[in-house]
Amino acid sequence: MPGRVEIDASLPQVVERGRIRCTPRPPRRRLAPGLHAVPGYPSTCRVYPAEAFPSVARPDPFGARASLGAGLPDYWRVAAVGDRIDLDRAPITLKILLENTLRHAGGGLIDAAEVETLASWRPGSTTEAEVPFMPSRVLLQDFTGVPAIVDLAAMRDAMADLGGDPARVNPLVPADLVIDHSVQVDMFGTPGAFAFNVAREYDRNGERYQLLRWAQTAFRDLRVVPPGTGIVHQVNLEFLATVVADRDAADDSGRIAFPDTVVGTDSHTTMVNGLGVLAWGVGGIEAEAALLGQPIYMAMPRVVGVRLSGDLPRGSTATDLVLVVTQMLRAFGVVGAFVEFAGDGLAGLSLADRATIANMSPEFGATSTLFPIDEETLTYLRLTGRTPERVALVEAYAHAQGMWRQPGRTPDFDDLLTLDLASVEPSVAGPRRPQDRVPLTQLRDNFRSTFPDGLRALTEERAESIRPEGGAVEESSAESFPASDPPSYTSSAATHEAAPAAAAAPSATAAPVAEATRATGIAAEATGYPSVALEVRGERASISTGSVAIAAITSCTNTSNPTVMVGAGLLARNAVRRGLRVPPTVKTSLAPGSKAVTSYLEKAGLMAPLEELGFALAGYGCTTCIGNSGPLDEPIAHAIEDNGLVTAAVLSGNRNFEGRIHPLARASYLASPPLVVAFALAGRVDIDLTKEPLGIDDDGKAVFLADLWPGPDEIRSVIRDSIDPELFRRTYASVFAGDDRWRALPIPDGDRYAWDPASTYVARPPFFEGMTMTPEPPSDIVDARALAVLGDSVTTDHISPAGSIAVWAPAGQWLQEHGVPPLEFNSYGARRGHHEVLIRGTFGNIRLHNALAGEKEGPYTVHLPDGEEGFIYDIALRYREEAVPLIAIAGREYGSGSSRDWAAKGPLLLGVRAVIAETFERIHRTNLVGMGILPLEFLAGQNLASLGLTGREAFSIRGVETLAPRARLRVTARADDGKARTFDVTCRIDGPIELDYYRNGGILPAVLRRLARESAPA
Repeated sequence: MPGRVEIDASLPQVVERGRIRCTPRPPRRRLAPGLHAVPGYPSTCRVYPAEAFPSVARPDPFGARASLGAGLPDYWRVAAVGDRIDLDRAPITLKILLENTLRHAGGGLIDAAEVETLASWRPGSTTEAEVPFMPSRVLLQDFTGVPAIVDLAAMRDAMADLGGDPARVNPLVPADLVIDHSVQVDMFGTPGAFAFNVAREYDRNGERYQLLRWAQTAFRDLRVVPPGTGIVHQVNLEFLATVVADRDAADDSGRIAFPDTVVGTDSHTTMVNGLGVLAWGVGGIEAEAALLGQPIYMAMPRVVGVRLSGDLPRGSTATDLVLVVTQMLRAFGVVGAFVEFAGDGLAGLSLADRATIANMSPEFGATSTLFPIDEETLTYLRLTGRTPERVALVEAYAHAQGMWRQPGRTPDFDDLLTLDLASVEPSVAGPRRPQDRVPLTQLRDNFRSTFPDGLRALTEERAESIRPEGGAVEESSAESFPASDPPSYTSSAATHEAAPAAAAAPSATAAPVAEATRATGIAAEATGYPSVALEVRGERASISTGSVAIAAITSCTNTSNPTVMVGAGLLARNAVRRGLRVPPTVKTSLAPGSKAVTSYLEKAGLMAPLEELGFALAGYGCTTCIGNSGPLDEPIAHAIEDNGLVTAAVLSGNRNFEGRIHPLARASYLASPPLVVAFALAGRVDIDLTKEPLGIDDDGKAVFLADLWPGPDEIRSVIRDSIDPELFRRTYASVFAGDDRWRALPIPDGDRYAWDPASTYVARPPFFEGMTMTPEPPSDIVDARALAVLGDSVTTDHISPAGSIAVWAPAGQWLQEHGVPPLEFNSYGARRGHHEVLIRGTFGNIRLHNALAGEKEGPYTVHLPDGEEGFIYDIALRYREEAVPLIAIAGREYGSGSSRDWAAKGPLLLGVRAVIAETFERIHRTNLVGMGILPLEFLAGQNLASLGLTGREAFSIRGVETLAPRARLRVTARADDGKARTFDVTCRIDGPIELDYYRNGGILPAVLRRLARESAPA
């Protein structure tokens, strides 16, 4: 029988992708062309035509196909082009990319010349040639996955409008979508928090989840991991990834083995690089194109090596190591590069340690951070329950292809850095950027020098409006706190049932060095900062600048690592034994990326002490790491807001951009899980934990961090006794099944999604409206106005925030106009399926610094030339009515952070046609091109200020009509007085494929036109 059949693992049983695909129920829609019933299988199973799976069988122009060995699949030998490249010295990253082009060469999308181009790579060589890449899998999470599904559904509608077959819009590459970004920490500090938070998650997101249930049945080869299961990257690491994949060849010529390669709609897709899987984050737009079988094009890779030596010293963790690596590589400059680790120091790093480093690739700017396959890789595969056959295939393939780590050998890299692991010291990173590492010994001085005023001064108006329940102000100064944050930040819906804590000690005289209080950390009065007295859940306490407001063990970055998780549990146990408690002003939570974590902590007896300190399970999802930290208790929130306190969040996450974790936590520090527990106990960040006590025990003795820190032998012993393969097999035995709530969700019917016009979560986007088969050619941009003039390190969080929606913001106003009360706003991230919400949230971060708005923070700009101030959304509407094109202007690292396609979609819908920046972050630049926005770079050494410009000029950009990759364009800036300044910029459309996308109005219109042509009647 021709074709292949796939197993749909959304059924309750779990099976590895094989040959049969079954849907949870008989489809009530017609079959797509080429599909037919499978004799001998249930009526819910269908055969898909062989051409639907283009990634495994191709012509072989280089004669590269060979047998891997008796009983093993065939493979494509990179040695087939060994006469063109020194494979013994080549980086493993390059070998994986080379195999990818070899296997796909001659199939119509990649030709032999592109293989030759990649095989011509030499260290330090430069070429403007582009190379293609076709991943074997696509990985999505729900915040970015929902808009991707919405786009695919809209493409089906547009295909029908163009006269094509909507069923042609279908994934051609296997995809997994893990729902992990929607859970919020509403309840915390109690064993009932997990169930409560999951229930609230379904209440808020049921409509979005119905869309995903529809997608499971409407699109082939899409699997969905339901809510309450885990974090996408940890699930990928522990379960989904195969390292080496194998499938039937499309021509029925046998099985084919090839490297497991992934692109994902989350920038931290790189985490699985630690397992030897080449993977990286792309924008949702690019991921959708990959799903539809389009190659991803990139410049000839620059591969930067990092050679490790030595061993981590006692007391230093993988978290400390990754903060050092992040600082080092960000300073060196690896944006857009492929990083690869080598050296004998790798032997001392566990697989989980490697994954922690790989996870933070976006924070140091790299495309990916690959670790080679070695014995540690195989050990981890066995530990996590992979089959012996899989482990044997990985080992055989890695040896055959020269992808196995060779001790004592360092490949030839474009650049090589070295790092002695013995130099790593305990550290945190912050208070605003992950690359700003601070040794633990310097944190106290770092915080106090960053926030010297302590109590941000209040204006008379704000001082008069202080809420009594927020506490009395003991001192004040002159700077006002920004406008009020939305009610969702200060909601009484926050629920906390932590174990009773001892009463705070009486107020002490302010002193330069904080004094420990009995049981519950450092008294706010003892820090030298003015404090605010308050009552929290019936308990008297105080809070000041420097207080910890949030302490969260969160994020797959660290919760995937048993060493630091067990270390946190042991530290908590030791603290409880000494009678220490966490102050009531600290919101604590535990949100691991896998149910395996709580299983081994329970088995080791460590969940109980964590819960006693308030670190009860809040959810299996991203939570605080992405800003879903939930509300603070009202007295705490009011005290912070009314008095302008600079409080801190401490979390085991990977990002801490300003305003991301919580709007009321102006400082955010990344730390290892054990240090998160330690800072929660101390209740402050302006402290030197190496010298100052965390608290006083029941015997009146000061307790220091060194007294509680567990030794490496004890940690290893607990891991050995509590983690085994069966634990992981149980964890993932029903990973696709979901709970009763998931299974009870109604599944919409039909090949085309039935849009609900009343929905405020999901709407048909406007990106394909009025689209024709012939795109309108791009034109010069004349007399454009700047909508925003921004500085350095503007993140996608600034451009398109993911967190809470303010009642006063345009998005909040729109939701209220459509009958949504503030307590049901949810977050921007959860509403990415509705463009009316997201366009109003564009540039909506409350910490945005737009120079056009002066010193005012938030989503504001001015209309030019009259200078009238307003919300960015409202001003953009005025410009649209006046037919004035828009641009944005920025400094270095524009678009850093998450791979957020709405950071390009939103500006497009506002009318932004170009962005001029000093430099762009890799994923965001690609997203801009993918949406038809022109990315332009100032010439080296130039920026707005050096050119003597303010951003209030009218800008004309010439040369767009005759655009070429990386061409220079001429910009004329004309001031209102008529004076003009002309300067050149570099077009950051980097290759001919990107230029084609831009001329089509973006990558998705380009793909849609191709599909429509292919499906048109002959």
